[in-house]
Amino acid sequence: MQLSSLRDHLDGLLEAARFKDYCPNGLQVEGRGEVERVLCGVTASQDLVDAAVAGGYDAVLVHHGYFWKGEDGRITGIRKRRLASLLSNDISLFAYHLPLDAHPELGNNAQLARVAGWNGEARFGEQDLICIGSPGQRASAGEIAQRLGVALKRKPLLVGDGTRKVERIAWCTGGAQGYFEQAIAAGADCYVSGEISEQTVHLARESGVAYIAAGHHATERYGVRALAEHLTRDCGIEADFLDLENPV
Repeated sequence: MQLSSLRDHLDGLLEAARFKDYCPNGLQVEGRGEVERVLCGVTASQDLVDAAVAGGYDAVLVHHGYFWKGEDGRITGIRKRRLASLLSNDISLFAYHLPLDAHPELGNNAQLARVAGWNGEARFGEQDLICIGSPGQRASAGEIAQRLGVALKRKPLLVGDGTRKVERIAWCTGGAQGYFEQAIAAGADCYVSGEISEQTVHLARESGVAYIAAGHHATERYGVRALAEHLTRDCGIEADFLDLENPV
């Protein structure tokens, strides 16, 4: 597939243009014009880029790319090494942040629900990023945390009332602890995200709504993996997902 055709397909599929984001979504680094093999991962770390070079891939596709707002924009140190590895090997970099969180089928939130067995019923909040629904079968917050730990192969942190029965569960992957109050207002009995802040503990204790921090990387592995499967199945591109261990 031509690089421009892959760019247009991904931009359209994920509706990249409709999102206000903290980074540019889409093609971030331009490589060779023909793409046959893509390496997908959560973050465009040096390890992932090195794996793409060693494996002879034409492009890298990630959730967390480069050029974040507020960063020092100078091309030095780690940033220089990453970009030099891509450019000297003519490898493209695609990154989709909020568009990959929000996609109703391939997105991180939709895929986390699939892995956990939850039923998404609605989306709300900023750019419709927060999901709410039922946990599949009635359970306490503690039981949901335990099951989630098994599914993600990472023990989550539960704060608040672990005995609370959960009929409505809300979730947003990654660093979405700032949406907790919106989830409480929406009637959730439990809210799941990747990270937790100091004030989150007090909100959970005082509201009675349980909060589960299941890991930023752990909750965001599944969207880019689903996107890799889509490219292989529907676009005729060899797309492989590489999950580089990350305890966060």
